[in-house]
Amino acid sequence: MHASASSNATRELEDVKVMEKEKTMHASRHATRELEDVKVHVKLKLAGLWASVMFMFVYVDVIGFYRPGVIKDILAGFMWKFEITQTVLVAGMALMTVPSLMVFLSLALPARANRWTNIVVASLFVPASIFNVIGEPGVFYFWGALIVELALLALAIRYAWTWPATESRSASVPITSAA
Repeated sequence: MHASASSNATRELEDVKVMEKEKTMHASRHATRELEDVKVHVKLKLAGLWASVMFMFVYVDVIGFYRPGVIKDILAGFMWKFEITQTVLVAGMALMTVPSLMVFLSLALPARANRWTNIVVASLFVPASIFNVIGEPGVFYFWGALIVELALLALAIRYAWTWPATESRSASVPITSAA
């Protein structure tokens, strides 16, 4: 009877091991994996926002070419009721140069200068974006793009304004003489 009880206990132990192995295999097949989430530095966020602003400006201009009469006006020397002159072209280039440079400056400037440059330039681009839509009644893509551009600029201001600060090491490390 002792041998039979021992063999039953051994079988039960083997059955438990098999069940545990099956549970582990089932759990591993149905386990949800946590996706790696890397903290993105504020400089990269700002550079991405400025690239997005620039793409929105370009996208709106390119889509605008499909409106009836726009190409005909350009070929006649007019753009949005303005005569196409060197001054108008330089002003347009200057306007588009700013977000292009901000992509680089957001990555290259030191934190303090970067923060204030982003706050000031994004704040100045808000009225510039609004000005670009004035006089475009009934063109819903212009207004939709304006909402996106303003949201991107607001995010740039927010990220720059809430730039994480670090404590200065010199303030927390006591100065000792090497004697």
